[in-house]
Amino acid sequence: MSNEFYKTSILQYSGIIIKICRAYSNSQEDFEDYYQEVCLQIWRSKENFKGKSEWSTWVYRLSLNVCLTLLKKETKRNDQYSVREPISIEINQDDQTFSEDSLNQLYSAIKQLSKIDRAVIILYLEERSYQEISEIIGTSTSNIGVRINRIKKRLKKIINGKIN
Repeated sequence: MSNEFYKTSILQYSGIIIKICRAYSNSQEDFEDYYQEVCLQIWRSKENFKGKSEWSTWVYRLSLNVCLTLLKKETKRNDQYSVREPISIEINQDDQTFSEDSLNQLYSAIKQLSKIDRAVIILYLEERSYQEISEIIGTSTSNIGVRINRIKKRLKKIINGKIN
């Protein structure tokens, strides 16, 4: 992978790659593996990008697919999903709207959601439009709106300790 490709096509989108990998991994080691695999798949698949969507949308979709595939393999291996240890990631100053504790609490709650709901809420937190989220997830825009409202309610209950 060339340094130039990494800088222009991956590093620029590392924020979303980190967030998606963090939401689907269970440990620092898993996170690093997921992140590395996503970067590798972006590089390997760059010729498959047809320009029908924005590069960022393609990176989201590819990152999500890689993480879901790795999670499926991990789930088959372990047969049980559990949060092992908090994942420590350097966060850019722009991303520090939450304290580290509240961010870990949010990610812990997000990990209790279904795979697709995780993807939807991460994209929503990235301030992506309902249209873009629907393109990435592969569902209707109106479905995304309903789904986000349900996810918010569920996350609130999880964080407040009302459900597991």
